[in-house]
Amino acid sequence: MEIPGGGYLFFGCMAALFGAFTVMYLRRLLTVMRTLRRGVRTSGACIRVEYPDRDSDTKDHFFVFRAADGREVEFKDLAAWTMTTGTQVTVTYDPADPQRTATIAGRGNWAPVRLGLVVVTGCGLACAVFTTLLLIEIFA
Repeated sequence: MEIPGGGYLFFGCMAALFGAFTVMYLRRLLTVMRTLRRGVRTSGACIRVEYPDRDSDTKDHFFVFRAADGREVEFKDLAAWTMTTGTQVTVTYDPADPQRTATIAGRGNWAPVRLGLVVVTGCGLACAVFTTLLLIEIFA
């Protein structure tokens, strides 16, 4: 059974979803790049690795460091697949907003930047494909 306008709805929703992901990850990538240029470096550690989905190989990596003002800051960042709990890392952050800007990207560890670029590129391409399919559906 075909639903009238179902193609518009599906392609429009998928384009909006991937567009939102593109914007979200691009903002994070730009924050990381800005932080790498102007941020403060300190040592930190991976405190836990979580598997949000039992049926997937996806891992969430959580890190902790002590900011210049003495408080302990925990954050989540993209990491290499070999990262385990207890791994020492260099953290770069903006002292004005350490929670939002902290990253493990930097000398010797470009995984957050590389993975961010892959995600932004993939989501951006998916958004473009679904937008193109929506336009074909509308004007065909």
